[in-house]
Amino acid sequence: MNASRIIRRRFFRELWRGLTIVWPALSGLLVLMPLVGLLVAKVEGWPLTDGLYFSFVTGLTVGYGDLVPKSGLARVLAMLLGVGGIVLTGLVVAVAVEALRAALNSEERG
Repeated sequence: MNASRIIRRRFFRELWRGLTIVWPALSGLLVLMPLVGLLVAKVEGWPLTDGLYFSFVTGLTVGYGDLVPKSGLARVLAMLLGVGGIVLTGLVVAVAVEALRAALNSEERG
């Protein structure tokens, strides 16, 4: 087996292990963000599908601008969605970086 395949397998094993550790936080964010989007939709009078779309676009910090909350409460909720998206992305990236570090360190040790 070549070295890159071994490192790749170790990386995915470590990634899975890391995701199982942070899963409570990840799953909480993945549930909370659509719920907040639905709440924004209710406050703004949007269809529920627009609220879900808004939550993911805002949570991923893309923000196309096609849906813009007008009320103060909806704007505060949109800010919470943005912060939640940053935390979600940060957790996934941190786990992936740690998995890569662990895979490469185990390769160095032989």
